[in-house]
Amino acid sequence: MGHVEVGHLVYVLPDGRPLLNDVSFRVGDGAKAALVGPNGAGKTTLMRLIAGDLQPIEGSVASSGGLGVMRQFIGTVRDGSTVHDLLLSVAPPGVRGAAGALHRAELAMMERDDEKTQMRYAQAITDYTDAGGYDIEVLWDTCTVAALGVPYDNVKYREVDTLSGGEQKRLALEALLRGPDQTLLLDEPDNYLDVPGKVWLEERLKETPKTVVLVSHDRQLLANAADRIVTVESGSVWIHGGGFATYAQARQERNERLDELRRRWDEEHAKLKRLVVMLKQKASYNDGMAPAYHAAQTRLRRFEEAGPPEVAPKEQNIRMRLRGGRTGKRAVVCEDLELTGLMKPFDAEIWYGERIAVLGSNGSGKSHFLRLLAGEDIRRTGTALLGARVVPGHFAQTHARPDLRGRTPCEIVMTEHARLKNEAMKALARYELAGAVAEQRFETLSGGQQARLQILLLELSGATLLLLDEPTDNLDLASAEALQDGLAGFDGTVIAVTHDRWFAADFDRFLVFGADGRVYEAAEPVWDESRVVRPR
Repeated sequence: MGHVEVGHLVYVLPDGRPLLNDVSFRVGDGAKAALVGPNGAGKTTLMRLIAGDLQPIEGSVASSGGLGVMRQFIGTVRDGSTVHDLLLSVAPPGVRGAAGALHRAELAMMERDDEKTQMRYAQAITDYTDAGGYDIEVLWDTCTVAALGVPYDNVKYREVDTLSGGEQKRLALEALLRGPDQTLLLDEPDNYLDVPGKVWLEERLKETPKTVVLVSHDRQLLANAADRIVTVESGSVWIHGGGFATYAQARQERNERLDELRRRWDEEHAKLKRLVVMLKQKASYNDGMAPAYHAAQTRLRRFEEAGPPEVAPKEQNIRMRLRGGRTGKRAVVCEDLELTGLMKPFDAEIWYGERIAVLGSNGSGKSHFLRLLAGEDIRRTGTALLGARVVPGHFAQTHARPDLRGRTPCEIVMTEHARLKNEAMKALARYELAGAVAEQRFETLSGGQQARLQILLLELSGATLLLLDEPTDNLDLASAEALQDGLAGFDGTVIAVTHDRWFAADFDRFLVFGADGRVYEAAEPVWDESRVVRPR
């Protein structure tokens, strides 16, 4: 079994801004703890500090049972590495070190075959064996069969970028959950997983005896798999010992309690200061009051040195004013539409004001369908027509916006939508993108901040048809709720690709892109096609 303990951790960003201040918490044996908090609050930084990737200014980090780490960007690997490299990246440090030495020895053997090189190679094999390298390759065979359906030897040299993001995540999770490390750090393990994959992850997290600390924005996964919530906000951390179902109420009660403690402290502070002033006046003409005056001064000094209680964190106040506008009755009409190689021909009518959730497995054509409606040139047969006065606005899943790179949110809003600087800053403030964030380049923003900026640009564009591709993937809890509120008041049509079960519950209709190429409508969300009978 394992544990994680963080003691009085302090971390300052490279530009000098304090991020974490006196952070302390413990996650005990077998616990499943979820790190939550606003985008940019320091969740990933805290995970990297625990993993040893970063060093704190002050404080300590301890763990036991071996530490297995899934870093944030597994699932987007495009660097030419292989399946072997991916599995090695989540292996124990001893195995990684021995594998590196063995690889170097093998390269040396290819260049020269003298006795010294042979001895070095033999020693590297022995070290790799002693580190458990060949034992873990047996485990990897189980993992590749489970995640990819093929043995390890058949896929070890396959390039990772030939796998989908979901396959990469599933493979790394299989290795960590089956591996020897008893403490796991998982940074957004559910991103790129479809819903059956997320359900699989939830079940495995509940079954495993390992200690798990994870970062996730998926509210359903948090509700199903986490038994405690570690909140990172305003530079500090607090723990809710219950699950996600009671978290919102617990946070509200905690903040109310902190507000009350601060009010009482302020009242006592003011009272002591008044007492000191009064006794000072009396001591000025009555020497007998001097001891009382000095005692009051000492009491005030000690009170101030002890300091005020913790201030309740500022509530996020994200206000998305998605307006839209009246359009023709038919917003989208598809007739005999087929995206080449992705699906079979289908018909669909989407009416003004409807909320359509587009569901289905990865690679079934959902994102291509949104891009087609957004006006991109996608290979197809059949027709997809927009109705009168329908203006599409597209939210891209990967935030791949080369047109925004190198520019700040303030510049983008000013130039894209002809806003004066003070108007741009007011709009950015509603999305909590003002201040220092407004002057950062787009590519340096967190995933959640990029997502909020994209939604703001949709708001300012005057779109009457919102095409949203996984909009909640990187949004923190408050931002996801703000988006749902904004969509509820939107005067127009919404078509959203999503694997977010919590988010999908607000939609009217469900268009399912089946794994067999068929596109059909369902009365309820369909997350696992093997469990439903599709219409003929």
